[in-house]
Amino acid sequence: MAELQLANPDPVFIQEVKRLGGDTLKNCYQCATCSAVCKLSPETNPFPRREMLLAGWGQTETLIKEPNLWLCYQCNDCTTYCPRGARPGDVLAAVRVFAYKHFSFPSFMGKAVASPSALPLLLLVPTILLLGCMFLFAPQTADGSFQFLESNVVDFNLFLPHSSIDALFVFGGVMIFLFAGIGMGRFWKGLRQPGQDYTLGFVSALILTIKEIISHSKFRECEASHSRAIGHQLLIYGFVGAFVTTLMVFALHFIPEYLHLWFRIESLHPFIEMPVEFPNPVKILGGLSGMAIIIGCGLLIARYWGTEDESSSYSDNIFLYMMFFTSLTGMLSWFIRVADMAMAAYVMYFLHLVCVFYILWYMPYSKFAHMVFRTLALVHARMIGRIQ
Repeated sequence: MAELQLANPDPVFIQEVKRLGGDTLKNCYQCATCSAVCKLSPETNPFPRREMLLAGWGQTETLIKEPNLWLCYQCNDCTTYCPRGARPGDVLAAVRVFAYKHFSFPSFMGKAVASPSALPLLLLVPTILLLGCMFLFAPQTADGSFQFLESNVVDFNLFLPHSSIDALFVFGGVMIFLFAGIGMGRFWKGLRQPGQDYTLGFVSALILTIKEIISHSKFRECEASHSRAIGHQLLIYGFVGAFVTTLMVFALHFIPEYLHLWFRIESLHPFIEMPVEFPNPVKILGGLSGMAIIIGCGLLIARYWGTEDESSSYSDNIFLYMMFFTSLTGMLSWFIRVADMAMAAYVMYFLHLVCVFYILWYMPYSKFAHMVFRTLALVHARMIGRIQ
């Protein structure tokens, strides 16, 4: 006879899931239509019926460690056929947001980034630090005024010296990746349950997962939201391209420059000069990546605006808007600088950096964490043979 277990519901979890976009949770009466129609649901361990049951009963610890949460792409095929309008895809999306907060380190940051009321403070942090960089490090004239106010050319290095911005990037990046690593370690530990049989190694599962992410093959199996895959794919490709562009600028300019200055290596000089101008391949990659992010975010935002049946949480919205504005302000900074409109260029560049640091510094606590958590969950699901 199976051992009876006492269900100890977590009412705080239930209310939080509702607040995060899963407000239709209690509409579910466990007919299992969702599991029957979902093309992504594994035959031997189908979802989302079980996950809806666990969420409805507030079984927090069991649910947030469930890999099936991350096999759902919120395509809402299940919602199309649900006789009760329970929207299982939206409920699972809300639980995933809860998971970011649960596993994040430090935990208060996860709560802050998921709260609309904390947004002004979160934006204020990079704003103050950037203003501090300007007042402390921007070159001044003999009479004490800033050189960028009197320069005949638009020079972002006079406004916010690259060395100070690089220091913020490096220091902030190291701290954030450390915090993200702690959160990912917690999540991975939760996925690995006692008694699991592993049929595939980590590296092999990771390679298959990366191939799936690049092709969006599972995403395209969905029917109700098939078009969403295009915007999603453009956003991912654009971000990867922008990240590679940043690495190339560091590798080709800043690292050689700092090595030359710090270690007096006379033969080592930057391979490209700042600002990088068109048609340099690095500039082309950056421009194409920025446009991909703008178009991808625009398609996803327009879909949420134009479809009554499409649901999104604050975490979804703020991530899309911040990615959109990061790329838009970056592109406008370039165009306005080329047009030689000094003050407008400096203001736009400042706004761009505020958005960039928001995306970077709050990455482990935002929708950005979704990418890492889903990747780990898909790897684990392949390792235990739940998906191929």
